[in-house]
Amino acid sequence: MIVYHSTKSDFLTTAFTRDIEAVILSAFRARLGHGVAASEVRSWKESLLAMAKVLNDEAIPGECGVAVEYGIPQTSKRIDLLLSGRDEAGRASLLIVELKQWEHAKRTPMDGVVRTRFAGGEADTSHPSYQSWSYAELLRNFNATVDEADVNLPPCAYLHNCVDGADLRDEFYAYYVERAPLFLAGDAERDKLRAFIRRHVRTGDRGELIYRIEQGRIRPSRRLVDALKGMMQGRREFVLIDDQKLVFETALARAAQAQNGTKQVVIVEGGPGTGKSVVAVNLLATLIERRLNARYVSKNRAPRQVIEHTLAGVLHRSKISMLFGGSGSFYESPKDEFDVLVVDEAHRLNEKSGLFSNLGENQVSEIIRASRCAIFFIDEDQRVTWKDVGSADDIAARATAEGAEVTRLTLESQFRCSGSDGYLAWLDDALGIRRTANPILDTRDYDFRVYDDPHALRREIERLNAPANRARMVAGYCWDWKSKTKPHEVDVTIPEHGFGMRWNLASDEGLWITAKDSVKEIGCIHTCQGLEVDYVGVIVGPDLVVRNGEVITRPEMRSRQDQSIKGYKAELKRDPKGARRKADAIVRNTYRTLMTRGMKGCYVYCADKETARYLQGRTVQANATLQLAEVAEDPADYRGT
Repeated sequence: MIVYHSTKSDFLTTAFTRDIEAVILSAFRARLGHGVAASEVRSWKESLLAMAKVLNDEAIPGECGVAVEYGIPQTSKRIDLLLSGRDEAGRASLLIVELKQWEHAKRTPMDGVVRTRFAGGEADTSHPSYQSWSYAELLRNFNATVDEADVNLPPCAYLHNCVDGADLRDEFYAYYVERAPLFLAGDAERDKLRAFIRRHVRTGDRGELIYRIEQGRIRPSRRLVDALKGMMQGRREFVLIDDQKLVFETALARAAQAQNGTKQVVIVEGGPGTGKSVVAVNLLATLIERRLNARYVSKNRAPRQVIEHTLAGVLHRSKISMLFGGSGSFYESPKDEFDVLVVDEAHRLNEKSGLFSNLGENQVSEIIRASRCAIFFIDEDQRVTWKDVGSADDIAARATAEGAEVTRLTLESQFRCSGSDGYLAWLDDALGIRRTANPILDTRDYDFRVYDDPHALRREIERLNAPANRARMVAGYCWDWKSKTKPHEVDVTIPEHGFGMRWNLASDEGLWITAKDSVKEIGCIHTCQGLEVDYVGVIVGPDLVVRNGEVITRPEMRSRQDQSIKGYKAELKRDPKGARRKADAIVRNTYRTLMTRGMKGCYVYCADKETARYLQGRTVQANATLQLAEVAEDPADYRGT
């Protein structure tokens, strides 16, 4: 979608003889049916006038195409300005310009991120060169016209109010600035920008290329297919085993069926470590290889970022970033806009989307409606927040309502936790989630330990992390995140041991579980769900205790900052029994999830001593003999029974 489209000559006439911002606003309202904030209108006025001065050069062809506010399909991204024509070699060329009114920006330690001042104060945001370059990558990788016509896509950024761009041109951002040159305020910089434009837009095309790109089909490019194949090749962590292969092939068959027939919905159920994410990533790669418009979807940011990082590496992650998206971006999607949506961690889907949970109808229905085929991976025992609504039965019902055929599959083989089904069954029994035939854990099958000193637990996790950066500390969200605004504060404190650690840094974004030195921080359910390490150290907070052999949950002991039980107090007044049952499940599922992040071992410290004794009493050490006397009494009241 393009808001404004003309030639350079017409654009200059409009800019110099009319209120350009009013023209753009009118066009915007006509195309989208709504206006924009006054601040954006002001930015149009200043930035487009500045750009008109640049284009007011006889050497830049008057017949070159000009487009303002090009909305990249299937994203929320808008390109400020496009110029089209042919370059010095006669190649079709589309020049991308990112316009900024910034007067200054500061370097940050984050890749492609700077800090600048907005109306509400300073905030981190994308580097302008990174933005422009990433837009070019999106078009290069997903627009069929660009792919088939071998279009030249030179990106750049123009900060017409910025005099000192030392931080913006810092060596740290060299990768992006080299690929998307940065131009600042002043006559000399304006002349450099003109020279850049003249090199890439030597002759005009009256905007023909812009029109063709706007109409171009959205599908993965050949270069993206080749790149993704190369990334997946030889990666042991993505090899399919046993029932993973069956699920993979069945889902592929349903996806192919959907392209020429009835809408398909595939529901794949599996517990921790069954390889749900492995199958999901393989599906994405294969669907892209088949040139289908597919996306990997998850509500949680962390799994998306880690998978992107694993596939592509931090520096070049944006080359494939459009393949990954959140679950709340489909409420405005047209029907069947996507060929396939692969939804990981589907148990975390919400009723509503948006920052205030006020957008859309239901994320499950929206995803089904937006795709010809939707593939949901789900573990209902990992629903850990009040808003989580994803369940297999609900997905199936909504699929039927949308006229879709439903296929239900199961992943059973356990690959996390050293392949130990026994540990998972024991954990469910020990946490009072369900009765199983595993009341006692033999630690020869899985390395589970209970520590009476959090310092000792931390030292062991740090020791195990040293070889390969594969061990982490996590905790229940029972402590406020003070260090978020006060970096020198500690968060998770155990005063009787003089113990204190910070929650994970916000600067790590979703990559805490792989970030260097993050073993010095504690993660929570929101930064580790859907991810795994070799060894996990878990601090069980006061929200889960054991009294006389019975597991009791205390949601009121969670931090006030914890959004996972937001709505509990209000629901408690309306439906006390139902609210307590739901909150009880959230607390138990949280610790089940935290205690299944370690493939090789889980080490626990309990804030409550009786809880620690209970867990210790339900294990037998590797060198001990199992005796009936060591078996703790079954809890009298199990959840769900």
